[in-house]
Amino acid sequence: MAPPSREVVERVLRAGREQDVETFVGLMAPDGYLEWPFRPAGVPGRVQGRPAIRRHLTGTAGSLITVHEHRDLVRHETTDPEVVIVEYEAHGTVVATGAPFTQTVIAVFRVRAGLIVSYRDYVNPLPLMAALAGATDGR
Repeated sequence: MAPPSREVVERVLRAGREQDVETFVGLMAPDGYLEWPFRPAGVPGRVQGRPAIRRHLTGTAGSLITVHEHRDLVRHETTDPEVVIVEYEAHGTVVATGAPFTQTVIAVFRVRAGLIVSYRDYVNPLPLMAALAGATDGR
């Protein structure tokens, strides 16, 4: 029997925070996708399929932001047992500058048979854009 959707979401959030690419990818459905509807230039809108997700995460893990913790996490279970919505603040460090980093996140997950088929990450892009600007300015 597949674990409840909320448990799968908790695992993938932990894997993302810990930069555990293999666990993260293993929790995705083979054709599952990550999507960022609001994003700065240069960030893809969607990455689909385990190989593409692995390449994306491997290429970006720890390169710009290191997230140390998720604060004020609120999980919303819906009337659809496959859908879980989470909101939280990601707290970490900008790798290039050592500056503190905080970003507000709302994410919508669809989990089927214990695997994530969609992960829509509605991050506030402004802190990420500021971190990117600081990294390229040498600040």
